[in-house]
Amino acid sequence: MEFFSETRAALLESDPRKKGALVEQLYTNLKQNKLTFDHDAPVSLFEQPSYAPIVQIVRPRDVPKRRHFDNREGQGILLHAIAHIEYSAIDLALDSAYRFRHMPREYYRDWIEVADDEVRHFRMLEELMKKAGVRYGDYPVHTALFDAGKKSGKDILERMAVIPRYLEANGLDANPKIIRKLRNSPPDAMLDAIAEALEVILEEEVVHVAKGDRWFKYVCAQRGIDPSVYFEIIERFYPGMEKRHPQLNIEARRAAGFACEELKRMGAEKCE
Repeated sequence: MEFFSETRAALLESDPRKKGALVEQLYTNLKQNKLTFDHDAPVSLFEQPSYAPIVQIVRPRDVPKRRHFDNREGQGILLHAIAHIEYSAIDLALDSAYRFRHMPREYYRDWIEVADDEVRHFRMLEELMKKAGVRYGDYPVHTALFDAGKKSGKDILERMAVIPRYLEANGLDANPKIIRKLRNSPPDAMLDAIAEALEVILEEEVVHVAKGDRWFKYVCAQRGIDPSVYFEIIERFYPGMEKRHPQLNIEARRAAGFACEELKRMGAEKCE
């Protein structure tokens, strides 16, 4: 079995159950050294997300708003939105492993491990969606994460900056806010279960961002570039976003590899 062809097969699969099984088998085979690596094999470009056949795709502004968590419909919308992020994260991790060649073996293991984690997150949310009477695909979704992956797919330095170090790191800031809102709501078993799931995801996403930080800095070192180029990259992709980081999760970002000088440049008043 060849690593890149197996990764491509998992990436293209749209059925969540089949995709999860393919990722698990891929990760198992990788850990057991059952895969060969043909770094010179052609790289396919993906023009549409793998989930396109099973969901309705709309503009971001047309996605149902996550506002009311005190009823099953609001909870279902929240769970569906987070599940879509996790599904998209599976593909982004697979794509990062598939697209970029001639990296150390640890690079590929890191991103397949991330994909395996995201599969577990998706399944955890899927179980909660069932309790809320919702299935993945019941609500429309947007392609913002897929689009970001596509735009950052030409250069591994840009990919590591944009996806794990920017977008996923932003999730480290946003996740605690949702958890607090859920915990501050009137007692509800479903809200408690959602909060617990988000706490698991938050803890493990710190590790995912740290992997992106590791490989971002690895490529910077290989090219003789100062890691501060991160801000130039983000400004190029998201103009004006450098300091738009309200309520930074300093602890999580520090654990993921961000330096205090970076966080202060993003607007942090205190950092140790």
